Amino acid sequence: MEPFTQLSGIAVPLPIDNLDTDQLMPKQFLRSIDKSGLARGLLFNMRCASDGTPKPDSVFNRPGFEHIQIIAAGPNFGCGSSREHAVWGLLQFGIRAVIAPSFGEIFYSNCFNNGLLAARVSLSDSKAILDALSTKKPQSLTINLEDCTISLTGNIAEHWSFSIAPRHRAMLLDGLDMIDATLKDQEEIRAFQQKHEAKFPWMARLPGKWRMLRDNPSV
Repeated sequence: MEPFTQLSGIAVPLPIDNLDTDQLMPKQFLRSIDKSGLARGLLFNMRCASDGTPKPDSVFNRPGFEHIQIIAAGPNFGCGSSREHAVWGLLQFGIRAVIAPSFGEIFYSNCFNNGLLAARVSLSDSKAILDALSTKKPQSLTINLEDCTISLTGNIAEHWSFSIAPRHRAMLLDGLDMIDATLKDQEEIRAFQQKHEAKFPWMARLPGKWRMLRDNPSV
């Protein structure tokens, strides 16, 4: 995945609580067996009429908002069903970060597994960010992952902090998914295994065939 260190991009304010994955990616766009074409489905009912024509009053269709990269939203963003398509659709649409006070648990994990930053901010900072943005005039935010700050682009003096787990932060900075992040720690994992089996040898007594596969995974 592409490493994420700093992002400056147009941000759209969505002051909506409990914006769930069914709204992010409606069911009719889940028929494909691959990940392609999901950008069209992202927030479809908010962006388009039932016949697919763009709604002129939707912020997503206003001049200057054609290349949105950041969403600032209300609490519990991404709640609801566990569909990973919601995250895939956000990324295909060009979104690299979502800022909110809280997220649906499964959605939150799916974000980092796919390289999307889910930035948790306090309720007061969320309100300040939403108040600073406009649905009429496009404005840009700068997100710095190294120091975990958000600011209006060009005004770093006023900034807000966001929280992120060290492992998730490292995954984004290095461009790693969950498998790559685990493989990066394989020496520590192997050392723990050896220490654990030395302390509890009865847990390592595997039949000969399975012991061979464990010790020689390439066989």
